[in-house]
Amino acid sequence: MKPDKGQDRKSSDRRTEGGQNILWYVLGAAAVVMFAVVWITLNAADRIAYPDLVTLIGDGKIETKLRNQTVEYSHPRDLKVQPTAVVGKVDRYIATKPPGNRLERGVTFQTNTSHEPEAKGRLEELLLAKKDEINWDYEEPNFWKSNLPILLVTGLFVILFVVMMRRLNGAGSPMSFGRSRGRLYAQEDIGVTFDDAAGIDEAVEEVKEIVDFLRAPEKYQSLGGRIPKGVLLVGPPGTGKTLLARAIAGEAGVPFFSLSGSDFVEMFVGVGAARVRDLFQQAEAKSPCIIFIDELDALGKSRGNSIVGGHDEREQTLNALLVEMDGFDSNAGIIVIGATNRPETLDPALLRAGRFDRQVLVDRPDVRGREDILKVHVKDVKLNPHVDLKAVASITSGFVGADLANLVNEATLLAARKGKASVGIEEFNEGVERVTAGLEKKQRVMNEDEKHRVAYHESGHALVAYCLPNTDPVHKVSIIPRGFAALGYTMQRPEGDRYLMTKTELESRIQVLLGGTIAEELIYHDISTGAQNDLERATEIARSMVMDYGMSELGRVNFRESPGSPFLATGKGDDRMRSHSEQTAREIDEEIHRIIDEGLEKVRHILEVRREALVALAERLIEVESIDATDLKRIIEEASPGPMVVPGTAEKVARPLEIDMSDDTRMEKRG
Repeated sequence: MKPDKGQDRKSSDRRTEGGQNILWYVLGAAAVVMFAVVWITLNAADRIAYPDLVTLIGDGKIETKLRNQTVEYSHPRDLKVQPTAVVGKVDRYIATKPPGNRLERGVTFQTNTSHEPEAKGRLEELLLAKKDEINWDYEEPNFWKSNLPILLVTGLFVILFVVMMRRLNGAGSPMSFGRSRGRLYAQEDIGVTFDDAAGIDEAVEEVKEIVDFLRAPEKYQSLGGRIPKGVLLVGPPGTGKTLLARAIAGEAGVPFFSLSGSDFVEMFVGVGAARVRDLFQQAEAKSPCIIFIDELDALGKSRGNSIVGGHDEREQTLNALLVEMDGFDSNAGIIVIGATNRPETLDPALLRAGRFDRQVLVDRPDVRGREDILKVHVKDVKLNPHVDLKAVASITSGFVGADLANLVNEATLLAARKGKASVGIEEFNEGVERVTAGLEKKQRVMNEDEKHRVAYHESGHALVAYCLPNTDPVHKVSIIPRGFAALGYTMQRPEGDRYLMTKTELESRIQVLLGGTIAEELIYHDISTGAQNDLERATEIARSMVMDYGMSELGRVNFRESPGSPFLATGKGDDRMRSHSEQTAREIDEEIHRIIDEGLEKVRHILEVRREALVALAERLIEVESIDATDLKRIIEEASPGPMVVPGTAEKVARPLEIDMSDDTRMEKRG
């Protein structure tokens, strides 16, 4: 699927711009404070007591104390007599220890006048008597001049307080726990339509009815119908559930609230429920609109399974969500869309009619869907004209939209690293290997013994896969280390999309996995730790055959309950609920051993008969390190021109999917 890069970029830009604005506010406030402090400091007037002022005017000078220093004031002038104060200038002589004595002329002073009429009268008499010696005049007080510093500082603190309160009212603050963390996206911010949701045509058709309702609700209301209140998008990770929800809002032209299920959960009691109520209040004000809750399983898990009991905070949040969804009028124009890859964990009350009453499967794309997705992602890529996207789609079976986006990006980076002017099919092939197997580790140097052992190990996988029926064709064999632990790999690619697997196909897959360790045993009469991953996968397939699929002598019985999510690769282990006895568990283990042992014997027989082909493959791998399908076929046919050990091609039938494996591009890893 095409990721909504524009939306993510806009959200990120808004967050960055908001952070920069706050920074500028803080810097501006600091500058104002510094200016005010400096201004006040520079313009601070000396305080002279009223009696001293009278003496200063009468005698022309006085001696007093200022900050524990002896100060002599003289020559008063430029006096401004105000109703409550006298302001003017004097000469200031500070007597300190030599040589620090200094004389400052024109120092500003201020004196608060006395409220007694007699004192005021005497001051006026002195000023009138000294009119020829002292320049003075009456002055009405200037409000702004007198109070400007105080007003500036007060206004600054008010601004800082308002900004701080707004920040505190944001999501995650102690003062806003009950507010919803949902982000509201306007129509121009979404920028996604159904044209961007390639490869999921069936899901798009399912949700077009919702768009039609949001555009023209009167068409349904006139007939008494109502649109589903909730739509649940289920499917594997990376298939485009979030993108589809945004496309619905983009096509309908309505506001879009987006948040995750974990945004409701907090450690404080009642916060989650308050956020749910706040979210729906905001949505009602913006109706018609869409509320999208991603990872709904974080919020809507089945109640009653918690050891905390009925007062669990998560359960209270879920209860609030159930009430809000069921409390809206059917024509309110508010549609809740949820997305999850674990629908089996959701509470039944959440899935009943009237809440999430419609489920839309957003599944892995088929070969045609993968081709459409690739076309979307290569729009801005300089593609070689000889690249066939249909061929690329055919080698990416099991890939979802996110995987295909990563593949296109990896191929583009590889082409740029090689200095090519366009992206060719070679980069796509290498990109598939890099995405599935990991990065090549060309700097890892193996000693000769390990290199030979890895070559025989991978040759065993490839030879068994070539000889057995009902196996996917071998695309490439390599002994170049990749990824975290793979010292070599055998890549098989299916001939088409798969939806079922038969018992013989699973048995063949087990035998291919066992081919590496048996090849080491035949050549070296010893085995290594390189088969660990192979044995784990083979054992899990055998266990699933016995416990899940009824493909054993124990009968058509399922011995494992509470399966994991059908969209996740995890959750298939022994931690699932068991409802059988210890005797049955022992029989299951014996049956698994039988399947593995039979597979070992068949693989040993194949490799013994075609030992010459095994040696030829290994020697070629040691020489060139990688063999493609054409070289593999040529080497095997030249080294063993006889008939196939097991008639293969004639018995191959249309193999419908892997029951247990979601990724059809498989590699047998050693190490």
